[in-house]
Amino acid sequence: MSASVSPKPHVNWWSRAWSGLVVGFMTFFLLNVGLMIASVATNSVARRWFGTWLPDGYTFEWYAAAWNEFQLGDVLLVTVEVVLAVVVLALVIGVPAAYALARRDFRGKRLLTMLFLLPLMIPPITYGIPLATLMYQLHLAGTLTGVVIANLLPALPFVILVMTPFIEQIDPNLESAARVFGAPTWKMFRHVLVPLLAPGILAASLLVLVRTIAMFELTFMTAGSDTQTLVVALYYSVFAAGVRAPQSIDAMAMVYMIITLVWLLIAMRFVSPTQLVSRVREHPQSA
Repeated sequence: MSASVSPKPHVNWWSRAWSGLVVGFMTFFLLNVGLMIASVATNSVARRWFGTWLPDGYTFEWYAAAWNEFQLGDVLLVTVEVVLAVVVLALVIGVPAAYALARRDFRGKRLLTMLFLLPLMIPPITYGIPLATLMYQLHLAGTLTGVVIANLLPALPFVILVMTPFIEQIDPNLESAARVFGAPTWKMFRHVLVPLLAPGILAASLLVLVRTIAMFELTFMTAGSDTQTLVVALYYSVFAAGVRAPQSIDAMAMVYMIITLVWLLIAMRFVSPTQLVSRVREHPQSA
């Protein structure tokens, strides 16, 4: 009988050292992020905070001041209008496009898929500048329509990327059966596919909603004074001319962070991250 070979000691030492380094780096990173968020949250409710570990007192008056000073009511209304328009248009256009990519094989399919995903693979600033130039030439810059179109460009490929795996998991025989019984395409799509795709549609809409709320570059270059979303208004509140209380700015930042975080948690409740990067197919088992 041959003796078992024990692993080399130096291999285990390097593996443990590397694991410890990764864990330490992640802990340091998360700790810094947590401390920054805690600092902003504390300052947003602080009465006076200079050179001490904790403020002298706490108040929520800064949130009311931020609401009035930065006109958060109008900003949130514009944000809701932009987000809802982008979500609806992205679903109306993206779901049929994802169905065509999932069910049809045609020449140039890979090229078309790459073109669809191109806005997700390159920084928005690279195509945002020529897009903004075109918007100004068409007199769409500064309007709600221009902001919606600008945010729709990266949202549409995102819907296609999310919905394609969901469509591929549906058995095509269900569609064939509906056609055999005389259902036209739109009825088959409405009564057969849409109920089965409801979780994917909900997941795509929630993720597009979060992405649109956080989209800064394209919105900043195409929005006007009365068509700013929350993230652009936050930027102007920090860097615009004038003297503003830092507590009110931090209160506005907390409103933005809470809204984004809540929608992100809701989105992750309905979609698994693996569904965004993998395409699961059910293979029939051989008898």
